[in-house]
Amino acid sequence: MANKLKEGSLSFFESLILGIAGSGPANAISLAMGSLVATAGLLAPSDVLIFAVTMLGIALAYKALNRRTTHAGAAYNWVGQSFGKFAGFMSGWALISAQMIFIISGVVPLSTAILNFIDPALVNDIFIITSLSVLWFLFIVGVTVVGIKTTSYLQVVLMTFEIVVMLGIGIEAIIHTHGAIFANTFSYHLYSPLYAIHHFSAANFSASALIVVFLYWGWDVTANLGEETKDGSHAAGNGGLSGVIATIVLYSLYAAITVMLFSFAQAGNFSNNLLYQIALASGLGRIGGLVASIAVIFSSVATVQTGMLQVTRTIFAMGRDGALPRYLGTVSEKNQTPMAATYWLIGAGLAGILVTGFMPSVGAILSDAVSASGLQVVCYFGLAGLVSAWVFRKIYKESWLRWVAFSVFPGLSAVFLLLLGVYSITTFNLPTAIVGIGALLVGTLFFRPKRYRVDEAISAYVPTSGANQTFPSDEMIVSDSKIVP
Repeated sequence: MANKLKEGSLSFFESLILGIAGSGPANAISLAMGSLVATAGLLAPSDVLIFAVTMLGIALAYKALNRRTTHAGAAYNWVGQSFGKFAGFMSGWALISAQMIFIISGVVPLSTAILNFIDPALVNDIFIITSLSVLWFLFIVGVTVVGIKTTSYLQVVLMTFEIVVMLGIGIEAIIHTHGAIFANTFSYHLYSPLYAIHHFSAANFSASALIVVFLYWGWDVTANLGEETKDGSHAAGNGGLSGVIATIVLYSLYAAITVMLFSFAQAGNFSNNLLYQIALASGLGRIGGLVASIAVIFSSVATVQTGMLQVTRTIFAMGRDGALPRYLGTVSEKNQTPMAATYWLIGAGLAGILVTGFMPSVGAILSDAVSASGLQVVCYFGLAGLVSAWVFRKIYKESWLRWVAFSVFPGLSAVFLLLLGVYSITTFNLPTAIVGIGALLVGTLFFRPKRYRVDEAISAYVPTSGANQTFPSDEMIVSDSKIVP
């Protein structure tokens, strides 16, 4: 069977859209912003900005590493090349498990948004939510199977509507609250790092940090689609970086709005339909709330779909290299999509959704899923940042600015994320620990170092003296997609 993805399917604009869709702003806000405000309180806006800096560091690492090696496995491949097979395998496994947890929980906002149209009182009925989630999951998988180009067209439509609605609700919320009595007194000092330092609490910061990581996460899907993107070595990295910048603006806006409109307890109770509640509180009425629900539906479809793309491409890349069974590294000859990996996704996804039917409430599912996914994300993001710091450690000989951008900044961001992940484990409740840590430990059972090859190590960047070299290297490697017996 073939083992080569469809090259040149995506443009830079489509890569940018997918980068934003991967984070799924409307979905993420409905899913996690309420929990962030309930956990961090008035520190929520500053937490959003603090971790925006960290995400920019990791996004720059992805931009530089993708330019040097374009591979459907992205972090899995880069980490394996630099730090060995086990570290590379665990990076890939962390991404797969994090996305599977998210995909399983990410269809919940789709179901609650539909119930907002029918009967809002049903949004906490776990049986109805689970049943609707299965139907949504199968629908989204079906669209993904058709092909990457059809998927990208759908993403453009969904994201355009979502962003317009979010900006409209955000502006209306600001106008509505102007001169009104806030649930919490708002000040621009809330965005100040000094305010965060003055009111610092290690336990609260750790808990809220994983939520913010979850909010931003998803933009890196552009790197996994690099082999399918026109001029993928440039467009994929730039698409991810641009996606991070766009979400920083939206999350900063909605962190402030949520703090102004709701008490911390109220925000926590709205953990599965916050955008709907914001529209109501902004004076837009039930019609505005339903439009917000449509935006959440579109966002949820978009971000769950990008999660599926990321899972299937990572599984495909690992199968192609032999890190997972080699049949997973094949593609359909008809549409050049990784069908074997997709079948695995369907089985694991349906099983996970049905398991959530035994959870006590929708809120419990969402809260535990956010923290568990966040732990795994900081693992593979952190390792990718360290790879960039190592590979580009000598670039200062050519440019101090590039050295800071592609070595120092990603390295510091990576260390921060990894330390955060280690500390956050001490704050987990039992279900979160079982899902977050257990999923990583399960990965070690599948590690078979003799099964697979690792591409030649990424050599450290060595500037060419006196040369006007382009960023970050003239030596760009693209995966040859060969299966080695």
